[in-house]
Amino acid sequence: MNLFDLTGKVAIVTGSSRGIGRAIAEAYAAAGARVVISSRKQAACQEVADAINATHGEERAIAIAASISDKAALEAMVAETRERLGRIDLLVCNAASNPYYGPMAGISDEQFRKIFDNNVLANHWLISMIAPEMIARRDGAIIIISSIGGMIGSDVIGAYNVSKAADFQLVRNLAIEFGPHNVRINAIAPGVIRTDFARALWEDPKAEAALQRATPLGRIGEPEEIAGTAVFLASRASAYMTGQGLVVDGGSTIKGGL
Repeated sequence: MNLFDLTGKVAIVTGSSRGIGRAIAEAYAAAGARVVISSRKQAACQEVADAINATHGEERAIAIAASISDKAALEAMVAETRERLGRIDLLVCNAASNPYYGPMAGISDEQFRKIFDNNVLANHWLISMIAPEMIARRDGAIIIISSIGGMIGSDVIGAYNVSKAADFQLVRNLAIEFGPHNVRINAIAPGVIRTDFARALWEDPKAEAALQRATPLGRIGEPEEIAGTAVFLASRASAYMTGQGLVVDGGSTIKGGL
């Protein structure tokens, strides 16, 4: 038995036109799943779906654009997934926003609300749309991409970190609610990964050098290094795991300031 086989599963991965989301979608397809590529722009989603299908020689991926800030668009995306692929077995809430970089004293109410709407409320929306069918089947796995920011403080991405801490608690609460129905929900907490989303943290050579010094593995992570953890949490390999947050950060959270 291949504990990591996802053959026959249908997965929605938000924010999957690039970065961590794309790496997860590609890994799911490689493990046998059919994957919905979703982000704001249809053309970007279609490009990724086409690349995945070209690799596997069959329709392993479809593209359905939807903004996580638009509840109606998310509902339409879920409905189209069911219509075209029949079911939803796996949900990865990866898309997130951080429109503000600086001390929390300077953040506007609009920016704060956007962070929480996109990073917490949108996850709640999607889970509420999809979990009922998982509960009815007594089978399903949900993954929220949180961050090590939800475990530490920051003087430049404070509101983002607060939202990611809320994602950890969302996972814990829903694990208790869904557990009796054999539906699992877990979080992944990446460290700094080389993506456009985290560019402000690593694009300056001095900033990247500082991150390297603060990380026991001595380097920034790459998107595909989060994908393996996402496959684990979606598969039978993690069948007795729920309500947890897996840290994938090259060891940065254990080093402290030394």
